[in-house]
Order: sequence, then structure tokens, then C-alpha cells
Amino acid sequence: MEHPVILSALFGVPEEYKHVFYTWLAMVVLFAVGFLLRGRMKLVPTGLQNFMEVVIGGLEDFTVATVGEKGRKIFPLLCGIFLFILTQNLLGLLPFCDAPTANVNTNAAMALFVFIYYNYVGLRSWGPKYIKHFMGPMPVLAPLMLPIEVVSHCARPLSLTLRLFGNIRGEEIVLLLFFSMAPLVSTLPSYFLFLLAKCLQAFIFYMLTMIYLQGAMEHAH
Repeated sequence: MEHPVILSALFGVPEEYKHVFYTWLAMVVLFAVGFLLRGRMKLVPTGLQNFMEVVIGGLEDFTVATVGEKGRKIFPLLCGIFLFILTQNLLGLLPFCDAPTANVNTNAAMALFVFIYYNYVGLRSWGPKYIKHFMGPMPVLAPLMLPIEVVSHCARPLSLTLRLFGNIRGEEIVLLLFFSMAPLVSTLPSYFLFLLAKCLQAFIFYMLTMIYLQGAMEHAH
């Protein structure tokens, strides 16, 4: 049973490409919020500016406390990933909308970007010595550890993709089932639970990306 998606249909978007439409919609929302805040910045923040400063400031403090001062260099990317995924997740709670993260293709694209980027950071930081991150703690174990580490790193995009897809898709199916059985009585209380879960999934993706980047920037022991 499919969630009724009217908004994308109004723009003539085929069913198989609706996740692309909602991904662009999430980007439009983020750009609109950014331009809105840019034109209304105050020394004493209020309203939306205050909320965004609390969220972004808290994420930055958490990143720096976990990674160290190097975390400030990667924080813009991490914050962007968190806000982007969170916006996509929350679209699934809006009437006549769908969460693009409930489609495996959206998540695979973000996971592949994270995989390519953290390996690029590792190569940029250490050059050819980055290979030591895959060779284990002792030279004698290198022939054994190298294929294991390569497989482990290649599994990371799959893990990121399926974790986010499974949770968001599962939540939307449950919400749809609740709505079909009791449209108002069961659905409205569930919104608060799913709102928390969608925020948590965005934070998990953000935190795993941070851990991968931290490992790539640290010296291989």
C-alpha cells in the first residue's frame, strides 16, 4: 500500500522519480531558510535564528569535543549532511509528501559521497602513508589485515545506506498502517515518536560520518 503522494504528481513527476523531486524540495527549503536568516541576522538572536544557532552551535561543540580542533575544518560538511538528511526525513511527516530517504537510491548517493570524501581526506592528509590505516597494528599482520580492512571500508556505504533506508521506510509503513486503521486517534500521537526517530537517524548518519573522517585524519598506529 503506497503513501498518497500528491505534491510530486501535481508537477508531473513520474512515480519512480518522486524521491528526486523531494530531494530537490529539501534543498529548496534549506536554501530558503538560509537566505531568510541571512537577511534577518541580529546580535541578540530570536525565533528561528535562535533555534538554528542552538542546533548548529551544539553540533559544532560536539564535533570539536570528539574530534578535536581539526573538527572545525570538517564541521561545515557534517552540519550540512545532518540538516540535509533531517529535512528529507521530516518531509515524510508532511501531508501529501514523502521522505526521499525512504528510497535506497537517495541514501546510496549520500553514502558513496561520504565514502569518497573521507578517503580523499585521508589521502590528502597522509599521502601514500594512508595505506597504513588498512594494514593493522603490526607489519606481520599486514597481509591478513589488508583484505579485511578493505572489505570493512567497502561495507561502510552499504551500512549507511541500508540503516537509514530501513528505519525511515519502516517508520513510514507503520505510520501508513496506523492511519489506515485509525486516521486521527493513532496517527497524531505517533508523529511525536517518529519525529524523534527521524532526528535520531539524521544524527546517527552525521556521527558515523564524523567517526570515519576522524579515523582518516588520525595517524595510523
